[in-house]
Amino acid sequence: MKTIKGPGIFLAQFLDDKEPFNNLHSICNWAKSLGYKAVQIPTWDSRCINLQRAAESKTYSDEIKGIVQSCGLEISELSTHLQGQLVAVHPAYDLLFDGFAPDAIKKNPKARTEWAIQQLKYGAKASQNLGLTAHATFSGSLLWHTFHPWPQRPAGLVEEGFKELGKRWMPILNYFDECGVDVCYEIHPGEDLFDGITYEMFLEEVKNHPRACILYDPSHFVLQQLNYIQFIDFYHTKIKSFHVKDAEFNPTGKQGTFGGYQSWANRAGRYRSPGDGQVDFKMIFSKLSQYNYAGWAVMEWECCIKNPEQGAKEGAPFIEKHIIQVTEKSFDDFAKSGTDVNANRELLGLD
Repeated sequence: MKTIKGPGIFLAQFLDDKEPFNNLHSICNWAKSLGYKAVQIPTWDSRCINLQRAAESKTYSDEIKGIVQSCGLEISELSTHLQGQLVAVHPAYDLLFDGFAPDAIKKNPKARTEWAIQQLKYGAKASQNLGLTAHATFSGSLLWHTFHPWPQRPAGLVEEGFKELGKRWMPILNYFDECGVDVCYEIHPGEDLFDGITYEMFLEEVKNHPRACILYDPSHFVLQQLNYIQFIDFYHTKIKSFHVKDAEFNPTGKQGTFGGYQSWANRAGRYRSPGDGQVDFKMIFSKLSQYNYAGWAVMEWECCIKNPEQGAKEGAPFIEKHIIQVTEKSFDDFAKSGTDVNANRELLGLD
């Protein structure tokens, strides 16, 4: 068994134009002051990193790593969530997701997809240059608009969608493999990889690629009413990244999992700061430790009620409290009898 590393913090939701959130050095100092030991860096935000430059220059990558280390921290992973989303976009979402793309390629889906694929490859090389072995991202989606089967899906539609998704990701996965980095898909509503079944369908299309791994975030499973503990039993060998994010689900006679088009604060299922929701983190940390999860526990703040700075302040000790220092000895070692093969055979009545 292994002791989980942590606490880490995902910087995406905290970056701002005001200090100390406006550059990598100052936000890392802030994170360190709260007790964090690592940062997960969003690669689309130039206040943190220039992704292309990090991919093309080992010297620049060393500078980024040096900034983080000078604050007493490590980099847990790079994140290309927004770029990964753009690897596959159904036309119904073109205008919404164009907001993630550079101005020069907006309203040009083909160019947007090509840009996103290149961004992922930059992410692979930058991760390698930084000495990282896991990378956080989204899968994108061609089928999400059909998740509820009305109108009835035509025969073969889902299969064709996953076939195309696999076709787009296979060269990316191969490049990550060349760089020695795992692609950790956050299993997330709005992506075609949103639960265990869809992840398995994707694996089939990419021929069970060894780099097609999982970013485990239980909050998304609470909102789906999926058994997030058993998910670990099924997929623990594939979980290479972990977001500590809480959620709650409180259905009423008026709304359930679909949320009635309400705001986050008024939905039956909503994200909360760690410790404020319903996720059983004691069991999660136990399961991941039992299964030798070797990565970081990274706090992701998304809460419709609590202030982000309070959430960040509470997040580090919350994770620290849940990390299990795994034992190197059996609790009943004191009662060892010191028997040998002959004694064991005698106990079995074989001699």
